[in-house]
Amino acid sequence: MGISIWQLLIILAIVLVIFGAKRLKNVGSDLGGAIKGFKKAVSEDDEKKAADQATAEGQKNIAADQKSDNVFDAQATEKKTETDADSQKPKV
Repeated sequence: MGISIWQLLIILAIVLVIFGAKRLKNVGSDLGGAIKGFKKAVSEDDEKKAADQATAEGQKNIAADQKSDNVFDAQATEKKTETDADSQKPKV
């Protein structure tokens, strides 16, 4: 007990008479633009999620590398004091 093709054609004819062809054309183009915008927003959201996941994984890898590298690489230098500098001067 569905709607037959003849019933759909009658409904379409009534809508065409009520709204007019020009107005239906505008409604169709507006609906198409809305669907296109929705698809674009969904794809941008998916791309953003993928980029966020990649960034999070990169940060996890960096954190893991930092935890395993608990070695400090430093070079000690000796600071000469004035007394050391005076003792190395030639005496006149």
